Amino acid sequence: MNTLLIFFALPIATIILSIVLEKILRCPILTAATFFAIYLIIAFAVFNASALVFVIIYTILAYITALIAEFFFSRCRRECKNNCCQENDTNNNIALSNEDAQNIACRVARILSSSNNNCGCNSNNNNEIATINVRDTNGCKTTWCCRRR
Repeated sequence: MNTLLIFFALPIATIILSIVLEKILRCPILTAATFFAIYLIIAFAVFNASALVFVIIYTILAYITALIAEFFFSRCRRECKNNCCQENDTNNNIALSNEDAQNIACRVARILSSSNNNCGCNSNNNNEIATINVRDTNGCKTTWCCRRR
């Protein structure tokens, strides 16, 4: 076996690919199991049985890298969520009740339709005039629509 391949190329490739695979799978054990299966096939197809030691070492390396990557991914997700909440608070957002959001959508619909008809969101007409998107404190999106009668 080529020493440069064993001690440099395969460990670096294992680290990089385990980060990528962890980003996709979000499970360190599954990431390590995938690398174990791949390296096991490569060990018996290309090398001899003495390569099993390196298969185990590379699998442990993939598992440790996946654990570290998962820690940073979850930490980043928490920080991004906290930053989004802080940005919303500093942008002078106001809290609206469901009724207020529905009233705003109906008023916008009246302005856009240029008619004096009352707006009823329970209308059977599918001709949508206006929508309003509201995000609650958890970041969930609610869409209110108002239709012309």
